[in-house]
Amino acid sequence: MTKNRPRRLLTPPLAPGEKAARKRLGDLEIDLPSMAAVSNVFRVANAAGKYFERLVLREYNLSFSGFTVMWVLWINGPTETRHLVDEATITKGTLTGVLKTLECLEYVTRATPEYDRRLTVATLTTRGKLLMTRVFPKFNQAEIQVTASLGSKGRRELTIALRTVLAEIEYLETQDEGGQEID
Repeated sequence: MTKNRPRRLLTPPLAPGEKAARKRLGDLEIDLPSMAAVSNVFRVANAAGKYFERLVLREYNLSFSGFTVMWVLWINGPTETRHLVDEATITKGTLTGVLKTLECLEYVTRATPEYDRRLTVATLTTRGKLLMTRVFPKFNQAEIQVTASLGSKGRRELTIALRTVLAEIEYLETQDEGGQEID
């Protein structure tokens, strides 16, 4: 059943922080549309993480970071922690705490591989895999809710735009300050 909700504006108004930033930065040579695009990516990511935690993940004692780590392990299988931080886009310190929590919940195990005793590999347990099959459909329903106002075409356009920005960042990270490729 769909709840009745007010009709959304075609162009939502500026957030109070955006208005204040425009006022403060008015005299500086700043590309405000670029600033707004990047700051809104952060705002959306944080708001979505909080929303998903409240709506779906809290019931399973999972944080958004914990869910993301489980997602990566569910999709990719056992993963070295040095790669898991990149895939889950979290810091080493955050990963340590997340893995400790997930181990206590018996969703993940950590082991030191024989081929290199300096490394640690995280693996989703059977219990963790079963949880993901229950949680992910609910998580996806929340994804549908937060993107509903975009429609199918808008979701595709947003996905393409975000992938384009990500590809640009990944390219820029291969360049030094002078634009030369880093070896």
